Amino acid sequence: MTDAVGSLSGRILAVDSGGSGLRIALGRADGVGEALAWSSPVPVGTGGRGIDAHGLLDRVLPAAHELLRKSGSQRCEAVCVGASGMATLGDDLRAVLPDALREELGARRLALASDAVTAYAGALGQRPGVVVAAGTGLVALGTDLTPEGGWRRADGWGHLLGDCGSGAWIGRAGLDAALRAYDGRSGGSLALLARLEAVFGPAPQLPGKLYPRPDRPAVLASFAPEVGRCADDDPVAAGILRTAARHIAEAAAAACPPPQAHRAREAALTGGVLRMGKPLLEPLHKELQKQLPGVRAVPAAGDPLAGALHVAAALATDSLTLPADETLLRVVC
Repeated sequence: MTDAVGSLSGRILAVDSGGSGLRIALGRADGVGEALAWSSPVPVGTGGRGIDAHGLLDRVLPAAHELLRKSGSQRCEAVCVGASGMATLGDDLRAVLPDALREELGARRLALASDAVTAYAGALGQRPGVVVAAGTGLVALGTDLTPEGGWRRADGWGHLLGDCGSGAWIGRAGLDAALRAYDGRSGGSLALLARLEAVFGPAPQLPGKLYPRPDRPAVLASFAPEVGRCADDDPVAAGILRTAARHIAEAAAAACPPPQAHRAREAALTGGVLRMGKPLLEPLHKELQKQLPGVRAVPAAGDPLAGALHVAAALATDSLTLPADETLLRVVC
């Protein structure tokens, strides 16, 4: 069957732009077959108008055209762009992307979404509950799927003002403990100091290597696994992860929708921080039980890129029930 407006076999494009890079997937609206994918570890830049829309397009469009060529298609039925910072730094994306994606890809429907929304859709689909996306940054998003209830959001304020419990937060806390040990201040960790010097070189050189980097959150997050590796034997590292677990659960509790009669609420976690394993997950599961009584914990079905595909497919098939929102989930028909 050839691509046609409303066709289940029509192509859909998903974009996931975050602090750790850019990913694209091209699939079918009916989900049949394996999606074609492209990725880059280089994040999209941010300028005076927020996330650089033209910079994103310069990378997305060539990759999208190549994926369309490989699929034997010429256009996309629907596109979902999920971007970290869409809610607060998405003005340029909202101004530039709709016309450009229509003209270049033929998309009849477009969704501009926060990566928190695509994380939600990837984890829970279109069911009520709360999802915490804990990667380089951290944000919790919940909904009861009603227009009145809309979206409930917690944290996602970036590595300077929040993202508590994220990879960047854990990495920064670990580096702080390492530098405390270097100075001889209380709260320091010699184990983390050793890992700092193994990864970054001499401790006094760290500020000069870190502060000028445009990808500073990703660099901070790159140290989070070192905190996890030290946690079994180092009480300071273990304490950092216990505090991170508490922050993650607090965000989930703040964003979770209130209970409704005959409607179960679910909670799911997604993101690279979860790969730290037992030292983080054990205290996190305890904190979630404590702070979210009556909410059923479920494994995330997919990641934010899968969520962007889910939203694009729902757009193409007129089945989107996630609440529209001017900054979190803007749908352009």
